[in-house]
Amino acid sequence: MGISVRRSARTRTIGAALAAVALAAGAVSCSKGGDESPKMTPAAAVAKAAKNTEEITSFRYRMKGEMPEAGNIEAEASMRTKPDIAMSMKMTAATEGSAEIRLVDKAMYIGGNPELAKEMDGKKWMKFDLSSLGKDAGLGATAPGAGQADQNPASMSSFLNGAKDVKKVGTETVEGVKTTHYSGDVTLAELKASFKDADKAVREQREKSTEQFEKLGLDKFTMDMWVDGEDHAKQFRMRGDATKGKFDMTFTFLDYNKPVTVEAPPAAETADLAEMMKELQSS
Repeated sequence: MGISVRRSARTRTIGAALAAVALAAGAVSCSKGGDESPKMTPAAAVAKAAKNTEEITSFRYRMKGEMPEAGNIEAEASMRTKPDIAMSMKMTAATEGSAEIRLVDKAMYIGGNPELAKEMDGKKWMKFDLSSLGKDAGLGATAPGAGQADQNPASMSSFLNGAKDVKKVGTETVEGVKTTHYSGDVTLAELKASFKDADKAVREQREKSTEQFEKLGLDKFTMDMWVDGEDHAKQFRMRGDATKGKFDMTFTFLDYNKPVTVEAPPAAETADLAEMMKELQSS
């Protein structure tokens, strides 16, 4: 009975931790503010901001909203995409509580949750080694949460470029920065069609960023983008009705292209997920 209870509790803990990882996503940019050129149409302004995301290699952002099966979410994160992918995120989700997620050296770490430590003999972090997926699998493989954790949120901020009905809503101040607010409706089909003229690496990254929406059953959404005076997205919002529930997330960008350093937790404080899974199977 004791082994059965412990196994059940540990299984729930692993499941909750992986669910938290699957929520990780991100974004890009900020600046001095101002309006777009008077001669620039809303579609052209949005296209220029989308093009500028290709130059973003690191960023810090906040996200807040509601995701299907997860409920309300709040998080703050830093991410870099070059020379390698690394991310640090502190998140609170209605269904999973608070947690910290780190992605570094092709390994994902989940910690900061007292309930997690109780089921791991006092260790504060759980590790999932993504390199075990093989050199060709990459971080976008099918391991739980892997596909979401390595998505470049900058590419998500460019999605309004796929809309055919982009319109200017007005001028608004976001986090003390003057921005121009644009809005439009986008289907996944239109979104994918808009990727065709991008460079191969950019196209592949943007296609990867649509995977989570397909999994959620979100095939159409409304997108709002707030563009600053340097033609970067200062904020964007995506909302729609997915088959698994309501999706409504807002990303606000605090800075970009500044150094982002992420360190792995101490090995002595880390439990290896692969070893825990082996233990469960042998039990």
